[in-house]
Amino acid sequence: MSKEKSIYDNEKFFNSYMEIREGENNHNDLIEQPTIKRLLPDLKGKTVLELGCGYGENAIDFINRGAKRVTAIDLSSRMLNLAKQKNSHPCVDYYKMDMAEIDKLNGKFDLVYSSLAFHYVEDFKGLIKKISQKLKKGGTLLFSQEHPLTTATIDGKGIFNKSESGEYLSYTFSNYNQSGKRIVHWLVDGLIKYHRNFSEIINGIIDTGLTVTKVLEPCPGDETVASVPRMAKERIKPSFLIIKAEKK
Repeated sequence: MSKEKSIYDNEKFFNSYMEIREGENNHNDLIEQPTIKRLLPDLKGKTVLELGCGYGENAIDFINRGAKRVTAIDLSSRMLNLAKQKNSHPCVDYYKMDMAEIDKLNGKFDLVYSSLAFHYVEDFKGLIKKISQKLKKGGTLLFSQEHPLTTATIDGKGIFNKSESGEYLSYTFSNYNQSGKRIVHWLVDGLIKYHRNFSEIINGIIDTGLTVTKVLEPCPGDETVASVPRMAKERIKPSFLIIKAEKK
């Protein structure tokens, strides 16, 4: 449905990303996913729209939690092909679609969910408005994104400062209140993200009439830090922002 291209269709980026996700002790599996999944509403008999579905692991999880139907969209052909190979299900519909086009979808949903995709969206407030329109009354928006402290610095090169012994001490960043496009290096050169400060994100949700019910900046526990020492830096600067909102 969309002619736009996704960075995930870049072969080098896709292969590097999948290597991270399939490896042990990645940030998604240790911090982001356990936290966001704790905020899921009861999905028994419910309809779900997933934005940026990737290779479909969440879509299948929603079905396993009792969802009646899942509509899962992504802009990446590579990701969708993998989703259809590994995570197909008669109650999951996968579509190649830009998030900005969700107003073209039929029906409304009990849950709109997105994991680590909204920082790629240029018109955040416009997207939230369309999400609000696609939510049923009493429906839930649940999403995670890169934390604004992470996306803030223009070149994407915020710096963790260490002691002589290698202990993480602090984090240096800039341009926090300068919203807009960031062209950074992550796996490949020229990756485009969009930065918004915390208040712009929260007010962008409130202004559409949704009610913010939970905001989390997940931090690893003692057990996680003990087993994966590099996760200690998440206690200085969180990587993720997770927000839950409802259509009252």
